[in-house]
Amino acid sequence: MKDALPDTDTLYRALITRDAAWEGRAYVGVTSTGVFCRLTCPARKPKQVNCVFVGSVAEALRAGFRACKRCHPMGPEVQGDPVVGQLLTELKASPEAKWSEARLRAEGYDPSTVRRAFQRHFGMSFLEMARQGRLRLGAAALPAGAKVIQAQLDAGFSSAAAFRAAFGKWLGLAPGRFAKDALLRADLIETALGPMVVVSSAHAVHLLEFTERRALPGEVRRLYDHAKGSLGFGRFAPTDQIERELTAFMAGQDATFETALAPLGPPFAQKVWIALQAIPAGETRSYSGLAADMGRPTATRAVARANGANPIAIAIPCHRVLGADGTLTGYGGGLWRKQALIELEREFARKKDEKNA
Repeated sequence: MKDALPDTDTLYRALITRDAAWEGRAYVGVTSTGVFCRLTCPARKPKQVNCVFVGSVAEALRAGFRACKRCHPMGPEVQGDPVVGQLLTELKASPEAKWSEARLRAEGYDPSTVRRAFQRHFGMSFLEMARQGRLRLGAAALPAGAKVIQAQLDAGFSSAAAFRAAFGKWLGLAPGRFAKDALLRADLIETALGPMVVVSSAHAVHLLEFTERRALPGEVRRLYDHAKGSLGFGRFAPTDQIERELTAFMAGQDATFETALAPLGPPFAQKVWIALQAIPAGETRSYSGLAADMGRPTATRAVARANGANPIAIAIPCHRVLGADGTLTGYGGGLWRKQALIELEREFARKKDEKNA
């Protein structure tokens, strides 16, 4: 699908309202200053007569605009928000740290501002993200055979009951319910776009999700039920393979995924997920376009539901589906990741075009 911008009035309204749906899909060049910005830029809004809307950073640069120093349009969206950037740096430096609203205030942050900023960028509060980071520290010890009490201490929880409850809310099951020598095994992997949970059998990957996805607990429980409780911690060869492929993908080296995939879902959803894998890296589809590709032009809503239920991120590229008007639509891993993935894949497409030229 060729990305097409709507009329100027629509884009100007998006600029005034800082509509995040256009993140990564449209930029505004301001003729009176020579600067180009994201539509979500917090700077004072220009008059409409001074606005030129373009669909890419490259187009803005070719038109002679320079990047805004407030919203950093040439970097990931989160770089445009200094509060988010500062707190992410602190989390990375000390993932075991305990955070509270009182601590935020003590460090000079307004908790309400922080909460709104993180909800906008990540779909969760900063305190929830920090808590998940501590849980991941505990979870990382379990595949190596650590006892639950050690995982609890690694996560910085003084209460065993609190750790079990928090872990169960995050991953769908309390740590004690994971089995030894299980047919399915869960592990964490680190990627350039954040940590992911992988569940695989000896033959295929069944789940691959960013750790803060809201649907993750339900997906893990469904796999647990499907395996009749034979779900544990650890990894099989498919986890190692998908980790290598994700590393190459995010480094811009290879967009090919050859790991065997076995997502759990009904027959129609399986057909949608197969159709998603047929979309080349660097291209996008609308939901209606994907339905048409499948020979089911009246099934747009069903296609959208199946797209949203995809339990294997990136390798089954549901991020390549956009709204009918070309806007970014909901993505379980966060719209900022969808933007980053689309921009990364545009580079794959550019290299392919240069090679074929």
